Amino acid sequence: MSLEIVSSNKSFGGWHKRYRHRSATLGCDMVFAIYLPPQIEQGAKLPVLYWLSGLTCSDENFMQKAGAQRLAAELGLVIVAPDTSPRGAEVPGDPDGAWDFGLGAGFYLNATEQPWARHYRMHDYVVEELPALVEANFPVSERRGISGHSMGGHGALVCALRNPGRYLSVSALAPISHPTQCPWGEKAFSRFLGEDRSKWREWDASLLLAEASERLPMLVDQGDRDDFLATQLKPEALQAAAKASGHPLTLRLQPGYDHSYYFIASFIDDHLRHHAAALS
Repeated sequence: MSLEIVSSNKSFGGWHKRYRHRSATLGCDMVFAIYLPPQIEQGAKLPVLYWLSGLTCSDENFMQKAGAQRLAAELGLVIVAPDTSPRGAEVPGDPDGAWDFGLGAGFYLNATEQPWARHYRMHDYVVEELPALVEANFPVSERRGISGHSMGGHGALVCALRNPGRYLSVSALAPISHPTQCPWGEKAFSRFLGEDRSKWREWDASLLLAEASERLPMLVDQGDRDDFLATQLKPEALQAAAKASGHPLTLRLQPGYDHSYYFIASFIDDHLRHHAAALS
């Protein structure tokens, strides 16, 4: 599978690069970003942290706003940031033109309903196709971590929970923790998966956590002044599931922080260290 370079920028001794490729999984062209720390040039095969962004984002938001490259360079951690949905003229978006579904809002699941099923298979893209592409084209190891924010936090938790052994570390910032019981999730799941709510369970982190076979420690940060906390994010459901099942979860409610990239930038170092400790 060929890669077309879109841009390249030196950063903290390493390189931030963007590539375009044709995705067989999604049936469209996709762009992803990768940060290659300076240790790459010394011949080291480095571990990879996959970062999943939230609603309305692309591969660019996290790489430009989170300030992750400085510590990633120090830790020798590759960061890969995919887009948040399939893209292109052939890909259907929200029929009402809303921002919380469709283009920029793929919810990291595999759609089963038309017209979404052909392109919206972000789970398989993130878990299988993209890592295979990265591992074939860059000097990286198969030691993988996954993290994300909001919709991407939901995606990170679900990808880890659905695929035991695939990742060595997982974390999230302000994740949509119980999407079967919030407006964003109900809208997306009803369209992508149909009206049968029993089919939604396999994409809900709180429900998956209650039955998880792997005990991968989770780090979750949540701002207590997040406008979406009560209605959309519901971290208390994740906490309750972890407590009931004995799953290791560190859930930190951060006073004064909202849902923005100011929040992400404030705590990203803790998350990078969490992953580096497990991936080293």
